[in-house]
Amino acid sequence: MNPTLSELEAKATRQKAAFGGDSHIVCDNLVRIYKTEGVEVVALQGLDLVIDKGELVAIVGASGSGKSTLLNVLSGLDVPTAGVARVAGMDLLSMSPRDRLRYRRSVVGFIWQQTARNLLPYLTARENVELPMKLASRGKARRGRAEELLELLGVDSCAGRRPPELSGGQQQRVAIAVALANSPQLILADEPTGELDSETSEQVFDALRTANRELGVTVVIVTHDPLVSEQVDRTVGIRDGRTSSETLRREGAEGQIIAEEYAVLDRVGRLQLPRDFTSALDMERRVRLELESDHIGVWPAREEPSND
Repeated sequence: MNPTLSELEAKATRQKAAFGGDSHIVCDNLVRIYKTEGVEVVALQGLDLVIDKGELVAIVGASGSGKSTLLNVLSGLDVPTAGVARVAGMDLLSMSPRDRLRYRRSVVGFIWQQTARNLLPYLTARENVELPMKLASRGKARRGRAEELLELLGVDSCAGRRPPELSGGQQQRVAIAVALANSPQLILADEPTGELDSETSEQVFDALRTANRELGVTVVIVTHDPLVSEQVDRTVGIRDGRTSSETLRREGAEGQIIAEEYAVLDRVGRLQLPRDFTSALDMERRVRLELESDHIGVWPAREEPSND
């Protein structure tokens, strides 16, 4: 008999490593290698990430940095090559296909960038929201749940309309309702505002923020949109398949938002210095380090004397 999700969670809890503790999302030395036409592509190169339950986090990075691969792993759409990937206490590396299907239906909700990819065009908005509940064999409360979510996200007036009759922003807010239908613990959104203008993007982000605050669901957004990445409490930067930086935001004494950027130090002591910093000081290959009483100094390497 296949284990239930609760049994999988209990097993993972017994086996989990110290890194990340009881955090909602834990990636420890996560590796994902693809093979395309005989060529290996290392999309994730030992990535470390910890996200607590109820956080609203943005993931940013250049194209090819690995951020969408990370989202696919966390959603159960892709299987890691090595390392640790744990969500809500469940080990994503050891899941069977049947377990993975239950995980995608019950634990995580996903929102694609392409508005047309999130909804079935021949169903109304309400029917689209009801569909995941039908697939999960939920009872007669489906209609009420769908209407509550559409109202919460400000698109209850669209309940009886089909996707082609909705604007892009309305479609994405209905898509968020679809992702929330089965009361998941985690919502993942891959560039959810990528096809929208600034005003509409703000409406979609407000819907994600509402889901986070009102329902307590953890939300992770991959984005290039500064409107989104600058309004979350934490922005995680990914470079070359590893977490490279974090920007933490807090409210100052006078109500202003204070943002502080940090380099991420991994478990073996590696960190990625920002490229604009290293370029400004012509730092290449190696740097000089000095341990001070309260900090580590980093300087460009000294010029070696010429033998000429």
